[in-house]
Amino acid sequence: MTTRPQAEAILKIDAPHVRVTEFRFAPGAETGWHRHAVDYVVVPLTDGTVDVELPGGEVMRAENKAHVPYTRLAGVEHNVINAGDAPYAFLEIEILSPGGAAACSHGVLQAG
Repeated sequence: MTTRPQAEAILKIDAPHVRVTEFRFAPGAETGWHRHAVDYVVVPLTDGTVDVELPGGEVMRAENKAHVPYTRLAGVEHNVINAGDAPYAFLEIEILSPGGAAACSHGVLQAG
């Protein structure tokens, strides 16, 4: 088994309703196997290529673009590996309790 360097996890916000963690990956670094207990959003901070190891041995390659977010539901289990030659980073935003959007009094800004 190959030992990979570990991604650096930097906790940015830890509040009752949301947790934000920045993950920084050197080339070849991984998160390690984990299961998400809550829904979450990922916002890449840099462009990057990742290999996502899934249970059962499947590997999914993803090309992520800086500032193009995506979301996943609770229960996802995987190991994320920086498959590129450059450092890669993203913010992971975990939704710890629902209902925050209903209290928002302003509109959503549209891109463009």
